[in-house]
Amino acid sequence: MQRLSSLEIIRNKILDHNRLETQLTRWRFFSQKIVFTNGCFDLIHLGHIDYLAKAADEGDVLIIGLNSDASASGLKGPSRPINNQEQRAMILATFQFVTAVVIFDEPTPYQLICTVQPDILVKGGDYKPREIVGYDVVNAKNGIVKTIEFLNGYSTTLIEEKIRSFKKS
Repeated sequence: MQRLSSLEIIRNKILDHNRLETQLTRWRFFSQKIVFTNGCFDLIHLGHIDYLAKAADEGDVLIIGLNSDASASGLKGPSRPINNQEQRAMILATFQFVTAVVIFDEPTPYQLICTVQPDILVKGGDYKPREIVGYDVVNAKNGIVKTIEFLNGYSTTLIEEKIRSFKKS
């Protein structure tokens, strides 16, 4: 049996919608608890790692819905994302606690959540559970919608501001 290279292992975690369907069937067959979260994850920082690791601890499988470049730009403005969707997906897929990364093009991951039907839907503590996109989907199947507090002092916006302040000096 030929061993996969580290890069192949990472790339195999980035799923298109067809491969996602196949994996969902496999995970459900083995009764694995599926956790879903989403975001732009533009400049990865300690806050992201803390949040994603805690999300992963909620179940057996962590799926990240990643905003495409167009979707991220629509949410964050024309100067974002800083890293393109392929770069962001590869970086997220390197984390051992991330099972899969799926890029979505819409403004919200609602359709992706409808496909995944996660057991647990996780977002940051700046949301109220009932306000989280997909709450209705997860609630209808008696799943859990959970918020995780952010690690104070870490955000992509703060990093961006710090870089800009260096440029001015």
